Amino acid sequence: MRQLSRFRNIGIMAHIDAGKTTLTERMLYYTGLTHKLGNVDDGNTMMDTDPQEEKRGITISSAAITTYWNYADDKYQINIIDTPGHVDFTAEVERSLRVLDGAVAVFCARSGVQPQSETVWRQANHYNVPRIVMINKMDRQGADFQRVVAEIRERLNANVIPLQLPIGQEDSFTGVIDLVRMKALLWHDDDGKLFEETTIPGHLLEAAMQARRNMLEELSLLYEPLLEQYTGTPDNVSEEMIIAAMRYATLNMLAVPALAGAAYRNKGIQPLLDAVAAYLPSPEDIPVVHAADPDSGDAITIPATPESTVAGLAFKIMVDDYVGRLTLVRVYAGVLRTGDMLWNSRSGRTVRISRLLRIMSDKFEPVNEIGAGDIGAVVGLKDVKTGDTLSHPDHPVLLERISFPEPMIGYAVEAKAAKDADKLGEALAALLDEDPTLSVEVDKTSGQTILKGMGELHLEVVLEKLATAYQLQINKGAPQIAYKEILTQAVTHHEVLKKQTGGSGNFADITFEMSPREDGQPGLEFINDIKGGAIPKEFIPSISKGFEAAMKTGPLKGYPLHAMRIRLLDGKIHTNDSHAQDFEQVAMIAFRNIAGQAGPRMLEPVMSVEVTTPEEYTGALTGDLNRRRGVIRHMEIKNNVQDITASVPLADLFGYVTTLRTLSSGRANAAVTFETYQPVSR
Repeated sequence: MRQLSRFRNIGIMAHIDAGKTTLTERMLYYTGLTHKLGNVDDGNTMMDTDPQEEKRGITISSAAITTYWNYADDKYQINIIDTPGHVDFTAEVERSLRVLDGAVAVFCARSGVQPQSETVWRQANHYNVPRIVMINKMDRQGADFQRVVAEIRERLNANVIPLQLPIGQEDSFTGVIDLVRMKALLWHDDDGKLFEETTIPGHLLEAAMQARRNMLEELSLLYEPLLEQYTGTPDNVSEEMIIAAMRYATLNMLAVPALAGAAYRNKGIQPLLDAVAAYLPSPEDIPVVHAADPDSGDAITIPATPESTVAGLAFKIMVDDYVGRLTLVRVYAGVLRTGDMLWNSRSGRTVRISRLLRIMSDKFEPVNEIGAGDIGAVVGLKDVKTGDTLSHPDHPVLLERISFPEPMIGYAVEAKAAKDADKLGEALAALLDEDPTLSVEVDKTSGQTILKGMGELHLEVVLEKLATAYQLQINKGAPQIAYKEILTQAVTHHEVLKKQTGGSGNFADITFEMSPREDGQPGLEFINDIKGGAIPKEFIPSISKGFEAAMKTGPLKGYPLHAMRIRLLDGKIHTNDSHAQDFEQVAMIAFRNIAGQAGPRMLEPVMSVEVTTPEEYTGALTGDLNRRRGVIRHMEIKNNVQDITASVPLADLFGYVTTLRTLSSGRANAAVTFETYQPVSR
């Protein structure tokens, strides 16, 4: 078993077009895994293997790959996950970050912090993922390293500490100054494998010395051993001390190291790989796994070592044409071996591990075991879904599940040929397995099948997959928005269910207050205020369950209720005729009878739209946003282009990208991210 301290599980995360996939391709090339440079524009990258990814030039699903890098006379195993940048595929980022130990956040040196950059940064904060910043595209016109560093500090509230300075920018970008070793690294040859380590150019020496002083001052405030050495002999601080201080600050989320490069031009990648080994955590740096007892719900901790009993998280389902159904698993503790029987947290059943594979993007390497801290694939697990915990049957545990956003938009879909109806059902079931942000519902009134996803592009990709991978021709209806309903007033109500049909009857009596939630959280807030046991404790969960089920159909238009508070005040039972299901039923009846009197309102999803445009199109584009019920939040000139941020209801954004291109002669770009739900204007 290899040393855990030499493992790195990392993700590459960024806004769309920041250069994530190109950066990953260069990492694979310089680590020796590939022998040819892949480019997104040429459609020959190793990580974008889906035909749609090659066609669109974007990453749609996260790809995993294992490679190795030599650093400081040691060999490091690096499991890399290249994640999508488009907001419609944000769930891929979410589930990747859940199982990673560290991340490389890529920013464009010209565009800086963009909307999806903020989204993935917040997701990484949520899962406490230490990260390195790579300011990419230093060769682009308008590139500005210091401006992007300042933007990250300001907009992401991150303590960024540059470990490098660029040598030149735009066309004159030739390399970087390493502030830790005070050396210049220059790239001359085309494929970037060889670079020259030399003295810092004279005209940059003063700026480099000042940047190094700033770096040491920042780190000395975070790491006491460095403070002692720095205050004593500032000129003699060792490289080892700086690396130890930066590693400590990174692992404890106190600071984020920043590097510079130009992946497309093959510059700055080797120092990034060194930084991944030097500063990002190994599984050993996360000594315990936080879990829960499946029976009691009590919090427990498991040592994250190969000697512990096995515990892993299924974070992705894939279907490969040759291998079949694959479950990607991060092993947190113990060792997963071929032939093992494991307990599935969701189904409560045991599953058998028949084959294990190491993932090499779209290729697979058979292995006999996957140890703690590693990522691999299990073949043929039929009843395992994304987010399931797999653990030893004698020591079952529950790991934290992955939370996914709700689908925003839907289409009514049907197979063009009636004979393909069953085939469509099977294909949709397979796609739901792979993608937890898809949902399929049947409209109660029309009987139509509604396919819901995160946005137009997301559903477009799914429909194209049905046509190409499943050979299904689909008719789709008009887009449908995922509206919700909300209550605005408090009402008190008394409801009785009483039926006598001979033999045991049905009886349930409840008095409750229904009102909006005050904490702003979604879902049901249920408060049991019954005194003296008027309703036995065993019936209380059934009342909560009934109200929760009733919330799926709101009183106005039948959309789900976003949030509600129920305060149970009183009730009665019948000694012989009261059952748990009676109290569940009376709650559902009570909701239908009274919810319409609690001031229901419709809610609609509102999106944050960030437009980047040459200044001459500003008037036309802001006018178009106003016509779409948009509210302009912010406007500023950034790097000679106008940056417009607006809040716009999703219902008015269909076809927006086409209109934007028309109004700006194809020169403007827009990024759309979910912002909030707001009441629909009357």
